[in-house]
Amino acid sequence: MNRKSLWLEIATIIGASVILALYIFGCNRRVEEDSGYRLVMGTFTHLKAIAKDNRTAMKCLDSAFAELQKVDKLMSDYKSDSEISEVNRDAFKRAVKVDESTFHVLQKSVEFSRLSEGAFDITIAPLTELWQSAAEVNSVPSEAELAVARSKVGYEKLFLDANEMTVRFAVEGMKLDLGGIAKGYAIDKAIEAMQAGGAVGGMVDVGGDIRCFGLPPKGKKTWRIGLQNPAEPGSDEETLAGGTEQVLMVLKLTDEAIATSGGYRRFVLIEGKRYSHIMNRDTATSAEGLSSVTIISKNALDADALATSVSVMGPEKGLALIEKIPDTEAILITPSPDYQLIKTTGAGRYVPN
Repeated sequence: MNRKSLWLEIATIIGASVILALYIFGCNRRVEEDSGYRLVMGTFTHLKAIAKDNRTAMKCLDSAFAELQKVDKLMSDYKSDSEISEVNRDAFKRAVKVDESTFHVLQKSVEFSRLSEGAFDITIAPLTELWQSAAEVNSVPSEAELAVARSKVGYEKLFLDANEMTVRFAVEGMKLDLGGIAKGYAIDKAIEAMQAGGAVGGMVDVGGDIRCFGLPPKGKKTWRIGLQNPAEPGSDEETLAGGTEQVLMVLKLTDEAIATSGGYRRFVLIEGKRYSHIMNRDTATSAEGLSSVTIISKNALDADALATSVSVMGPEKGLALIEKIPDTEAILITPSPDYQLIKTTGAGRYVPN
């Protein structure tokens, strides 16, 4: 080989090495944008997007928030012009046509009702409203009042027409409350928007229900989510979004969702006794078998609905249900004063050593 050929070969090797180095550098280059806290869906919401540049990351945050707001507009029972409010007003008198997204959530709700043997039930609203009214006058509802409310509850009385995308009620006075599933659905749609927008990693936290995907923040091998100690209630959003106070344990997630339900988070006080917002339709009162239920799943909708389901089912039946569901784990905490920790067999892999 002559000298010219040798130098040409060396230059080719160097050039290829430089291109490879630039490629590797480009693949590893990422920036993180943080939304801070915003009020969406009636709670504090916090998003992070990781992308190749700031512009892409910011666009991902904007598109994710747009999805959250869309779901809120459709499914909030606090907004008088939402689809669910229209359903609650008119579905006994006529079949109410709804958006494809709303219908999908209603169908999934019925699936979880059947799976949990009624522990999860979006028709629970009449009972919830009764107990909220009872708290205002500081008096426990009478048996007659409970019987009337109970007569309006039951997913079996909810009729869905998949061909027409309509909803009907079998009983006058029925109402839907999607508080146990709509947040999860909204989180999943927000994650989809981030991924479609070019994010290589991200986190969506809506009131402590969280889903993460892809690359974590720089310096981290996984996404790390704090699980609040129910014995020391504080700010749920700050704790679950990474605060250090009142954290029972820190979970490591990669491409999973986490949802936590518990009476320590939202409740009413009546005659000095605390009643959880999570209602048991069979007893017509609040669920009391567990202080906290945390579900880890592949998507936020499942985690959200299952957290409510297990809260009502209690530790034995709830744990048995989760053990049967693939890619799903649970961390349960029993009520005061024991606060005993119970985990499914695979939950330990999410807890750092």
